[in-house]
Amino acid sequence: MSEVVTEKFVGIDVSKATLDVHIDTDKKSMHVDYDDAGLARIVSCLQESAPTLVVMEATGGLEVRVATELARHGLPVAVVNPRQARDFARAKGCLAKTDRVDAMVLAAFARCIRPQVRPLKDEQTRALDELLSRRRQLVENCVQEKLRSRMAVSRKVQKNLQAHVEWLEKNIADIDNDLEQNLRASAVWRVKEDLLRGIPGVGQITTWTVLLKCPELGQMDRRQIAALAGVAPLANDSGKRFIWGGRADVRAVLYMAALTAKRHNPVVKAFAERLKQVGKPPKVLIVACMRKLLTIMNAMLKHGTPWQSQGVRPEEALCPG
Repeated sequence: MSEVVTEKFVGIDVSKATLDVHIDTDKKSMHVDYDDAGLARIVSCLQESAPTLVVMEATGGLEVRVATELARHGLPVAVVNPRQARDFARAKGCLAKTDRVDAMVLAAFARCIRPQVRPLKDEQTRALDELLSRRRQLVENCVQEKLRSRMAVSRKVQKNLQAHVEWLEKNIADIDNDLEQNLRASAVWRVKEDLLRGIPGVGQITTWTVLLKCPELGQMDRRQIAALAGVAPLANDSGKRFIWGGRADVRAVLYMAALTAKRHNPVVKAFAERLKQVGKPPKVLIVACMRKLLTIMNAMLKHGTPWQSQGVRPEEALCPG
């Protein structure tokens, strides 16, 4: 008689100082410090248990270290949106919220929902992603300081603000240089960047953002990548469709790129004109153009097809929407 293999699902609740682990079939829980020794204990325990799936929430970057360590040892890890886990807990009537309970809920979520295991970013990609996020923070600060400078009356305050703006602009330029050098130094990154930069309407920041914030680009079909970025329309019984969730950084650059592509990209421009002629409202039109642009990027990276002039598009970009 063949041995019955029991599936095991694990939930890990991540906090700043501690990790709580729950293995559902073994009804085993662990509470360890979030340090090298604690991670080693978890890895050893899970390697022995051989779980079907390990699930943890995205917690603003705190989860990256433990997820990376588990994946490095060959353990199947899925990092999920905290909203999904909270909705699941409410549906089960689990209102208590402690680290131990959260780990148990995540284990139950793993068993019932079985979220997809996606490859985690490698060390270089994480470092460049963090650098890009820092750039966005500096740009936001620079915009705020420029606005304050216009409102300032005191000459002394104006000089102080101007000095800070110059410091911010220098640091932004330094980060741009670091990103450019690192991406161009890698043959893989260089090819991807060159492909995307060839699309009319897609600039340097858009290219960097979609590559670093959405590394799945080129590995999914057009519907999956649109949902991942948060530009896929979701149906509603009211008859309206809306976009929701996804990756805000990617959506932000796609919005700006779509505004430019509507004027200068022959494919997106023609697509926008068709939507306008059938009476689509401006918000629907711009989101559709964002989705079209992302679809084109996805197809070009998937097939290694460069942008061609006179409106010749990659295979998947021919599909409507």
